[in-house]
Amino acid sequence: MTLTRRILMAAAAGSMLLSGTAAMAQTELTFWSWRQEDKAFYQDIIKKFQAKEPGITVKFETYAPENYQTILSTALAAGRGPDVIQVRAYGNLETIATPGYLLALDQQNVPELANFPEPALAAETLRSDGKVYAVPFAMQAQLVVYNKKILKDNGLNPPKTWDEMMALAQALKAKNINPFSNGTATAWQNETIVGGLLSSMLGKEFEADIVSGKANFTDPRFVNALAKLKDISQYFAPNFTGVDYPSSQQLFVAGRAAMFAGGSYEVANFKNQNPTLDLGVFPAPVLKAGDQALIATYYDGGYAVNAKTEKKDAALKFVRFLATPEYGTAFTNTLKNLSPIKGIKIEDPITQEVAKLAENSMSYLMLVRFRYQEPSGSVLLQSNVQKMLAGQQSPEQAAAEINKGIATYYKPFQK
Repeated sequence: MTLTRRILMAAAAGSMLLSGTAAMAQTELTFWSWRQEDKAFYQDIIKKFQAKEPGITVKFETYAPENYQTILSTALAAGRGPDVIQVRAYGNLETIATPGYLLALDQQNVPELANFPEPALAAETLRSDGKVYAVPFAMQAQLVVYNKKILKDNGLNPPKTWDEMMALAQALKAKNINPFSNGTATAWQNETIVGGLLSSMLGKEFEADIVSGKANFTDPRFVNALAKLKDISQYFAPNFTGVDYPSSQQLFVAGRAAMFAGGSYEVANFKNQNPTLDLGVFPAPVLKAGDQALIATYYDGGYAVNAKTEKKDAALKFVRFLATPEYGTAFTNTLKNLSPIKGIKIEDPITQEVAKLAENSMSYLMLVRFRYQEPSGSVLLQSNVQKMLAGQQSPEQAAAEINKGIATYYKPFQK
């Protein structure tokens, strides 16, 4: 073989190698989340996205929920962090949107935003500039999950009024069945219990009066609702003040309690742990027949783009995919969480029921309205309800302490 021919062959081989390398070159996105329990779902979704966009790969990374916000904020402050970020909503969104860490989204760079209801977009909007910074991913609801078999086997029905709730709890207790598996040792669970059991009693008018400043948290409607919660707590898990969140979940999953006051997001978790469970949901009981039954709803978070990513176009393509009805339908039917995307198809009967109940709702009040400044309404509610249910405060004292904390920054309460 002549030298010239060898040179030509080598050049051709080199050209083929470079061509193959270029063909294989891909843009890799990093995607962070705190939803460790949803990892399998997201990995499947990423495969579907990559099939549509073969030039983009997505690396999904999760972190412990309790550490996620700190880890994320630290990375973003250092000019690093992921390309695509699962962010929380309301006040927690503002902590990372205000410093400019997130890319503002609109219907030009994410046309799919037109397919979301205004309250969902409001949850991912920075109040100071009115811009949206994330594609909303879920609407959650606080209500009561119950074991249908336990009630049916004992000839009992889900309650509609508070008196019926008390009678049901008494009947279950008389049969040596734990009415509720809830405990109060994990502070944040006290807020979910309030949302799950007291929303109908508080009502939309109370929320409107709080927001306008016409009323505050020392209002008799709030104090009386706390007193009712104190009454029903005798039917929580045995020694409930020492029962933490995982233990209360396990008590219910094991079929050792009839009801669990908490989030609609619990249903999929309960069913995954015990597929034999036959579950139902009902809204917080009304004080008197004829009142409107309500659940407490909020938007859980969204998908955002790092403002400093060097892969903005690819990141926006992925976020747009996460805003499609195709994605929302898969999200809702796999995780049993309600996607706020319009046009989704709900297959699961319980999720259909939650969606129906959500047509009559009030805000999950402290998260939606009072988790922007310190001391947050959520922390105040959680700690003072925890003390009240432990017998360390009266309902009046708990309400006064909650109001006192919020009044330090909420001007309508400073009159």
